[in-house]
Amino acid sequence: AKVIPMLTRRHFVITSAALFSAPLAVPAFAQDAVSFDFDSTVVRHERAGRNPWGLHDRFMPKRVAHREGLRPGDIHVDPVAKYLYHIQSDGTAIRFGVAVGRSGMQSPGTFVIRRKEEWPSWTPTANMIRREPHIYARFAGGMAGGPENPLGARALYLYRGGRDSMLRIHGTPQPWSIGTSASSGCVRLVNDHIIRLYEAVPLGTRAILHSPWR
Repeated sequence: AKVIPMLTRRHFVITSAALFSAPLAVPAFAQDAVSFDFDSTVVRHERAGRNPWGLHDRFMPKRVAHREGLRPGDIHVDPVAKYLYHIQSDGTAIRFGVAVGRSGMQSPGTFVIRRKEEWPSWTPTANMIRREPHIYARFAGGMAGGPENPLGARALYLYRGGRDSMLRIHGTPQPWSIGTSASSGCVRLVNDHIIRLYEAVPLGTRAILHSPWR
């Protein structure tokens, strides 16, 4: 498959208005308007404007238009605006608010989702333990999946060159972090949103993490 060249930060910021438009007037989650498998409870709550996490409105899921040329099924992450886009086949994308890696901890590139887990277990990397032992050392033996697990309800495992990059797109028990640079490099969504994304993306999906620096 043809690989989309990495966009630099400058190129991505300048062209983002052309890549992705403002939210469409059509309801984002109308069952007959978008091929995205939201369950009826989530659809009803978000249509009614319910937002139990206290997210800014711009970080709630929305359907937006995108320019021609983006490959349906791909995921794009804009670390500057803190958005994840899941490209649809009808010229639209589903946009989610996310948290991204802290300064110096982001790893832009093109990845492939090779593994998916529900309520995944978590083990901090050796670098995380070395960098912040006061936070991570006690979890060196791993942490079982559950509501307090840092990976949240679902995790999508990003591979590059056939190897696990140790980066994930995952849920979080800290919804207040959405819209910030808070992680050690992973991309976070609130649990309800990662569950929906998890259901919509098959193994082999490509994820492009754009650069915040250049």
